Amino acid sequence: MPNKQSARRRVRTSERNRLYNRYWKSRCKTAVKRVLESVSAGDVELAAKRLDMAQSVLDKAVVKGVVHKNTAARRKARLAAKVKTLATAKA
Repeated sequence: MPNKQSARRRVRTSERNRLYNRYWKSRCKTAVKRVLESVSAGDVELAAKRLDMAQSVLDKAVVKGVVHKNTAARRKARLAAKVKTLATAKA
């Protein structure tokens, strides 16, 4: 346990931030998993709909400072590529 008052405050702050970051990271992972599930199921319309939702969640995580913008951009690009290949395969 910390001995100084400022260190105690810092422990409380870092715990609050850890929980906040964990919540947003979990939301991002869930959104990405849902897109991948719909891609593996072969449902183009559902995959496109879930891709939009995943992109929105990733962008919000970037704004909140939980995920770096390049990380979010990479994940969105990879998801979009998978949905696009699914759409072209179905067409």
